[in-house]
Amino acid sequence: MQILRTPDDRFVDLPDFPFEPHYTEIPAVPGEPSEGLLRVHYLDEGPRDAPPVLLMHGEPSWSFLYRHMVPVLVAAGHRVVVPDLVGFGRSDKPAETSDYTYARHVQWMQSLLFDHLDLRAITYFGQDWGGLVGLRVLASAPDRYARSVVANTGLPEGDGKLSEAFLSWQKFSRESSAFPIGKIVNGGCASDLSPEVIAAYDAPFPDDSYKAGARIFPSLVPSLADDPGAAENRAAWKVLEQWTKPWLCAFGDKDAVTRGGEGPFIRRIPGAQGQPHTTIVDGGHFLQEDKGVELAEVIVAFIESTS
Repeated sequence: MQILRTPDDRFVDLPDFPFEPHYTEIPAVPGEPSEGLLRVHYLDEGPRDAPPVLLMHGEPSWSFLYRHMVPVLVAAGHRVVVPDLVGFGRSDKPAETSDYTYARHVQWMQSLLFDHLDLRAITYFGQDWGGLVGLRVLASAPDRYARSVVANTGLPEGDGKLSEAFLSWQKFSRESSAFPIGKIVNGGCASDLSPEVIAAYDAPFPDDSYKAGARIFPSLVPSLADDPGAAENRAAWKVLEQWTKPWLCAFGDKDAVTRGGEGPFIRRIPGAQGQPHTTIVDGGHFLQEDKGVELAEVIVAFIESTS
């Protein structure tokens, strides 16, 4: 496996991002030590002895997405852990699209969050692939979690319900000659990002050779019953259907991709019953950009009301 590492100077002077990087090494291919190690990056802010709030990003963003939320959560007394998925941010980037599978993304995060950080009593928040990966990780060890918040995400079971727009996005991500990360994130926001912020989303990717993980992610979404990941997602849903701990949905109203996606969570998860599910007004797909402070305050209030 060829592994690329973004030079540190790409991350100098990013706007509103004063956080110290933290790293650990995990197996590149679980169970195959000959394939080497991946360096994985995460933010770790706030008191280390406080129960952690875990914030997981999706496609094609990185921990920079949470820069406005971290200070709000830390000010409320919480430890905040924000990993960069493998292939994104400051984490290492395998060079071939075939290096990335749904199962590996889950195993990589299990290795970081459980084997290395040993997180427990977690308040989990996931958006986009932060949900698809994060919910599988949660379902693998539900006793490590205290509560869950999800936004603009889902856990598809391969029932063939992907929209034509999403299928076009899959094709574009695989085949387009250019894949402008910062502009893609900007297009998923209800507000317009500044050139400096767009550049910060481009920072992890000096050239297209670093974008294999970002390009293949949309194609890893299970769309048919026998797609890789579909059976595992159905198994994860069986765990979630027994989940009685607090569960909150906070979807943005300006996200055409996931509009209505909170429905299955509210209908199927016992812990979601009677909770103050909220709609983040003027929140696009990347509602952390559009309404980050408001979203963080929703999480703080949810923790306080369910502790």
